[in-house]
Amino acid sequence: MNTWPILIAAGALTYAMRLSFILLMERLEVPRNLKRALYYVPPAVLSAIIFPELLMPGGTLNVSPGNPRLLAGALAVVIAWRTKNALLTILSGMAALWILQTLI
Repeated sequence: MNTWPILIAAGALTYAMRLSFILLMERLEVPRNLKRALYYVPPAVLSAIIFPELLMPGGTLNVSPGNPRLLAGALAVVIAWRTKNALLTILSGMAALWILQTLI
């Protein structure tokens, strides 16, 4: 019975924090250098999440052709580069991973 108030409060606080930054950025003029630096934050964070999973499955470094995650990731990179379609990239990368895991 105590779980619901905690979940609602956590959701409301998360929403308020995100909304506060959106409203604050409307009123402030962000310096050009900061805008340029913030442009690279999403790719850096995404790389920090994805590369360890591709290069170190199971916690050990594996950059061999027998690493299905690395091969599926390479295919996903090529598809993202050629099509610029995020959904197609995700679907093809996951399909390649499933197929490679069954074959290797």
